[in-house]
Amino acid sequence: MGDELLKQVEDLFEEGSELKLLLSELEPSQWEDVTPFKSWTVNQVVQHLHGSDVMAVMALKDEKSFRQAQSNMAQVRKIMQPDFEGLELRERWWEYFCEMCDLLARLDPKKRVPWFGPDMGVMMFSTARQMETWSHGQDIFDMFGGTRTNKERLKNIVVIGVKTYGWTFINRGLPIPGPAPYIELIGPNGAKWQFNEWNDQNYVKGDAAEFCHVVTQGRNIQDVGLEVLGESATEWMKIAQCFAGPPEDPPLPGSRTKNFSH
Repeated sequence: MGDELLKQVEDLFEEGSELKLLLSELEPSQWEDVTPFKSWTVNQVVQHLHGSDVMAVMALKDEKSFRQAQSNMAQVRKIMQPDFEGLELRERWWEYFCEMCDLLARLDPKKRVPWFGPDMGVMMFSTARQMETWSHGQDIFDMFGGTRTNKERLKNIVVIGVKTYGWTFINRGLPIPGPAPYIELIGPNGAKWQFNEWNDQNYVKGDAAEFCHVVTQGRNIQDVGLEVLGESATEWMKIAQCFAGPPEDPPLPGSRTKNFSH
């Protein structure tokens, strides 16, 4: 378990390093450019990430302080909406991101971490932070219409997407429509990733990155090439949500594609 945790944290750190490199290539004026994510600017996207990482560091270091902050939405909003921007924001985000990774690497793998929604094990928490870093990094890639080269660590995000099948419906107060569909995806290096019991009448098949775009709500299911069959699979892919918080709707069809430019 310890080695598995260290690998998860290493994957998280690599995800952050890729985003830092992307941010380092921005001109100062581009931090106010609008991304396709809710029309947020680059500043707002990174402020959100930074605020989440600040809360994560608090949760990892002092559960009592985190619980107190969690119960005070005005305090949460203040943390989640910092007022610094641009290069200063990049450096502060990176400072807290690295501290978060260091804390995760030293924790007992069996520890539960408090968060918004159910508490999570350390490994799942690490994956959740990787998922958010990856998905918001995609917002910035999309802003430039850039092509992203994904790595095998994408499988961590696939796993959290698969595991949140039932939660997607429960979070919306909806009945789970049936057994979780069979998942068969092709990873960045061509490996086949399979999850759940095989079913030729209820499945999602296709590219792993496209699956991740859908479950993180970076793409509408209609804008990807996934093969979806069966009621459970179809209903899930329409509203899939692998991140914590209240129900969110996917982007409208056609509003987010890899060729997006503002």
